[in-house]
Amino acid sequence: MTTRSSPDARLRRRLIQGLATAATAALVPGWAQAQDKVPITIGLPIAQSGPAGVADHADYLKGAQLAVKQINAAGGIKGRPLALRVVDIDLLTPEGTQAAFRKLVDAKVQDILSPFVLIPVPAMATVANYKAPYLHGNTQQASLDLVRKNPEKYGHIYQVDPPETFYGAGFPLFCEQLESRGAWKPANRKVHIITEQIAYTQNITKAAADQFKARGKYEVAKITQIQFPVQDWGPVLQDIKSTGAGIVMVNHWVAAELAAFAKQFAANPLPGALVYLQYGPSQPEFLNLAGAAAEGFVWGTVYGVYADAQGQTFRDQYKAEYLGKGGKDGVMGLVYTGGGYDSVQLLAKAWSKAAPEDFKAVNTALQSLQYRGVNGFYRFDNPNQSPPNYPLEVNKPEEGIAQLFFQVQGGEHRIVAPDALKQSAFKPAPWMK
Repeated sequence: MTTRSSPDARLRRRLIQGLATAATAALVPGWAQAQDKVPITIGLPIAQSGPAGVADHADYLKGAQLAVKQINAAGGIKGRPLALRVVDIDLLTPEGTQAAFRKLVDAKVQDILSPFVLIPVPAMATVANYKAPYLHGNTQQASLDLVRKNPEKYGHIYQVDPPETFYGAGFPLFCEQLESRGAWKPANRKVHIITEQIAYTQNITKAAADQFKARGKYEVAKITQIQFPVQDWGPVLQDIKSTGAGIVMVNHWVAAELAAFAKQFAANPLPGALVYLQYGPSQPEFLNLAGAAAEGFVWGTVYGVYADAQGQTFRDQYKAEYLGKGGKDGVMGLVYTGGGYDSVQLLAKAWSKAAPEDFKAVNTALQSLQYRGVNGFYRFDNPNQSPPNYPLEVNKPEEGIAQLFFQVQGGEHRIVAPDALKQSAFKPAPWMK
């Protein structure tokens, strides 16, 4: 037979238990806050070996590590420290991509951050049922299309940069602005595009060709296809010489191979040509390998570290952390360093409003967030869940992510466009004089 206790007896027991708990908390420092000190874990699939993506992924990881260090030094998120869980990823196969993301889902991380994957569908499918936020810099229209067409399945996925098509659409406008301001006089009105054959670069080439035609200022005279890895630029350089276009767009993203191109072109250039190398020079090894031959080449990115006060502060902090005293021991990457840093900061803002384990609330916070980072202005309140491009989608740099054009000047990357963010005026390349 069970004897039920009176309400007064139950109340006394709860009171005694409460006093015992308080006594334990007083005797054991930090006991009462132990639950609050559980780290918030961010998962990162980072390529650590292989022929593609390693430099960018290393840049991204360092940027994220710097943000975590600063946030933890300031007390974390409501007293909870941030921790990174890094897994290796094979970017060249869907199976390798899936395996990396599956490890992070199985580890029950509170968020997944990725600089980019080359094959987006397997990554997105793997996290479709695990609704922790997934922020990436894929720079692919295909990623945006999946989110827009199926928000119930992919509504927890965010692309932190505009898609690759803006590389193509923005370059003709850059050429026109250089010419209209008298900074550059084209040798002729022909454009020669050299393009790799993967979907990413083909999309850029199509966007460029379409925009050159639509704007009517310059004419695409030839498109030359190349295949990764490029073992010998000799035939391409002969093709460039024979076409003789005043604008040469090398639509390729591998830094070491673009460095080889720069060295060969500089040794035997096409006089007067404006030569644009798409994205790859942002990676540190371009300047390291090309050396003095890099002088005068133009390159661009739809997502990069600004050189304004906020961007320069980050650059200085990054160099001090990773490039030795004075930041002089090496070259800083100028794209995914800021991407990793900003992505952690975005999460920190969202987690200040919602518990990291409450994925629904965190996603709601991200979707309503507006944040100015070192790589530009972020907002995800649109069907793509990606910030807009400046200047092709918004009219002010403080309303989106600016497309930056750099020129190598004096052995350094200098922003020459857009005007609102430029560090230096464009200078004629050595082969233009």
